Amino acid sequence: MSEDCVLIANRGEIAIRIMNACNELGLGYVVVYTREDEASFHVELAREQRGAGAVYRISSYKDPNEIFSVADRANATAIHPGYGFFSENFRFARRAALRSRPLTFIGPRWEVIRDLGSKINTKRVAKSLGIPVIPGSDSPIYNEMDAEALAEELFFMQKEQGIKHPSILVKASAGGGGMGIEEVNHLDTFKRVYRRIQNYAKRQFGDEGDLIEQCLTDYQHLEVQLLCSRHGEVVHFGTRNCTIQSTGRQKRVEAAPGFDPQLYDYPFDASKVLERMVKYSVRLAKHVGYDNVGTWEWVVTRDGSPYLLEVNTRIQVENEISAAISRIKGHQGPVNLIKEQIRSALGEKLGFKQKDVSFEGTSIELRIVAEDVKRGFSPWCGTISRFDFPEEPWARLYTHVPRGRPYSIPTEYDPNLALAIIWGRNTEEAKERAKAFISACNIQGEDSQGRAIVTNLDYLYERLEDVLRF
Repeated sequence: MSEDCVLIANRGEIAIRIMNACNELGLGYVVVYTREDEASFHVELAREQRGAGAVYRISSYKDPNEIFSVADRANATAIHPGYGFFSENFRFARRAALRSRPLTFIGPRWEVIRDLGSKINTKRVAKSLGIPVIPGSDSPIYNEMDAEALAEELFFMQKEQGIKHPSILVKASAGGGGMGIEEVNHLDTFKRVYRRIQNYAKRQFGDEGDLIEQCLTDYQHLEVQLLCSRHGEVVHFGTRNCTIQSTGRQKRVEAAPGFDPQLYDYPFDASKVLERMVKYSVRLAKHVGYDNVGTWEWVVTRDGSPYLLEVNTRIQVENEISAAISRIKGHQGPVNLIKEQIRSALGEKLGFKQKDVSFEGTSIELRIVAEDVKRGFSPWCGTISRFDFPEEPWARLYTHVPRGRPYSIPTEYDPNLALAIIWGRNTEEAKERAKAFISACNIQGEDSQGRAIVTNLDYLYERLEDVLRF
């Protein structure tokens, strides 16, 4: 493995986490950056660790030709896409595998990314395996009359169920990450919304196919973390709860495990619901021959019904809260899922089975963002002059914001500043530690008009009371 060199085709904190994993595995690595990211800490750290020859400037993280050109110049043997950008682009993964100078794509096989990257196909396969999915279409709808007929049927069905305020969702079938989704509350407005999403989908994704689904309004958003190998091994690292999100469906506070029946009373048997979700997720993974890390996204309604939403064929931002509560027999400390992802992609066996995995405590992730929560989570732009956070054995913070010098937030990217991972022996302790961590953070800065920096720290503090509650 030491002969391999990984091209890290991403930026910010995920690039730093991949760099750390490569160091622990004894792997070489190179990083890329754009002009806007010249001051990012991931660039500075790579120069410190590997020298100037490990850092390559590119014009865009979204240009595959540039990425592959750097891989060839750097003699990279593998490519890690992180999350976003090319992480779920099966064409990019296929090109990496089939080019004249092949690269190991650190993720699932491109065929798996293709098949599970389609919400439609995932829903169809899940239904064939007896896995519950949200009522609605299981193939892309391109015809407006067909779409309206299904919308009318879903509204009628909800009224028959006694739902007081029925609604449906129109989704771009090729979308993801909360993009290309609108809610419809009245059939009269359906056509207008459908046309808008169809046009958006065509512009953004090159595919105007839409999904029409029942809108669930009283639910929790949960995930199941899986790790699989190319040797047919499938292991899960439990569940996590990602219900606390911004108005744009962007996650802000997450916790693992997904429910805590010892602390809260749920209107259903929480342990059994979590077991069902894990069982269904493993069933689908085995059926498609999944062979790397992946996240199975679910919603759970107030009556305890779980519905599979989609499969994310990548490492996710919140992977470490699952890792933080997971222990492997014979291994020291929490799991490092990025290390395990790289090992699996390079063809190694996992070296452990499900019976070797145990869970301990509760972990919470805080996404620290320069945004104005009171104005619809609008991004804040300016220069950070100070970013101090507490050093605690139960906390980890990942950030691309350099310490000790000013840092201007690039307007080209989301103003994410850091991820804080907090662990506690139980949920109450994890929440108290998270509050203490936030209180000790000191972020200073100002915009071009001299106004003070705006972050979501107060919002995160307030929402901690809602963690794992239904």
